Amino acid sequence: MGDTGMDMVGLTGRVTGTVGPGLVGEVIVRIRGGAEHFLAHPAPGEGRLAVGTVVTVVEYLPPRTVYVMAAYDA
Repeated sequence: MGDTGMDMVGLTGRVTGTVGPGLVGEVIVRIRGGAEHFLAHPAPGEGRLAVGTVVTVVEYLPPRTVYVMAAYDA
């Protein structure tokens, strides 16, 4: 019936609004055959993630918040 947190964890997305410590950013994630925007916080220990950075979802807080980390090393 809807997505669980486990369905979101591991998905990749792209930063559309800078994510960083003390900032609430935004990411777009491909899900359910489309793309959806989520509010985003950096995963613990993660620094600032600039617009355009490819990220991986590491935690999902329903309904529209995710914690992310860079998908690739810079």
